[in-house]
Amino acid sequence: MSVIILGIESSCDDTSAAVIKDGVLLSSVIASQAVHEAYGGVVPELASRAHQQNIVPVVHEALKRAGVAKEELSAVAFTRGPGLMGSLLVGVSFAKGFSRALGIPMIEVNHLQGHVLAHFIKEEGEESRQPGFPFICLLVSGGNSQIIRVNAYNDMEVLGQTIDDAAGEAIDKCSKVMGLGYPGGPIIDKLARQGNPEAFAFSKPHIPGYDYSFSGLKTSFLYSLREWIKEDPDFVEHHKTDLAASLEKTVVDILMDKLRKAVKDTGIKDVAVAGGVSANNGLRNSFREHARKYGWNIFIPKFGYTTDNAAMIAVTGYFKYLDKDFCSIDLPAYSRVTIK
Repeated sequence: MSVIILGIESSCDDTSAAVIKDGVLLSSVIASQAVHEAYGGVVPELASRAHQQNIVPVVHEALKRAGVAKEELSAVAFTRGPGLMGSLLVGVSFAKGFSRALGIPMIEVNHLQGHVLAHFIKEEGEESRQPGFPFICLLVSGGNSQIIRVNAYNDMEVLGQTIDDAAGEAIDKCSKVMGLGYPGGPIIDKLARQGNPEAFAFSKPHIPGYDYSFSGLKTSFLYSLREWIKEDPDFVEHHKTDLAASLEKTVVDILMDKLRKAVKDTGIKDVAVAGGVSANNGLRNSFREHARKYGWNIFIPKFGYTTDNAAMIAVTGYFKYLDKDFCSIDLPAYSRVTIK
């Protein structure tokens, strides 16, 4: 009998639902929220309200595209955390009601583990290339920057992580300082392709081990910009492509320096990248360069699986379903946690 999993993701500002059958993705639907752009960041109250409006039509559309009736579902998998509490509660509450109404099991998913396991999403008619266990994964997004040793789908060890800002957060804040808008990641990425990455130098941290720090880079960028603007009020407009390219290069250098050390120390050559910042062109190019130079076997996700999506929640739920790893209906959402 087929195993059909409905995945629900609502950790931040994207409402998403996906259906996976026997490990193969049948549908993935995402409703994004443009309302936050005017505020330069996600407004939690507005996000939760938008999730309430989107959750029913998104789930309906995912089931429709998959050609699956809700009565055929084996289980519902949902993001329990981490994320914005108001946003999470919408998805968690919907999953609980859906599970109770259909009499099917619930599967709670750690959002960060979902990003890592996005590499195991299979699409019909496409050749699937997946990392072997163990592998090293660089998880880098607006809220997280971690180096993870993945021993199995349910056995992940954090080797290093940010002690302050995440990489994506630092990029967003620097973009905001430049007056370029939100979200900053795609804007900086686009401008960086036209600029000179060696034009400006910014501070790089000296943190022991595999941990990251991006607060110093953010401060260095802000102070440098202030001085340059004193001399030329239109400095950003005159140099925005070079600023973007230099910022991107600095972030990528910081990320890859620690990842390179972790790969060397562990001896694990299967190396993956995941999370929203993994869509960045500079980071992807650096991964490919490292693969050529150091013999890494790299895994870079499709652009659609880099940002928050329910396909990664559904595939994680599929693995947990095979192990009968279900959860009780009284489990609450959680806003802050790391990979265990």
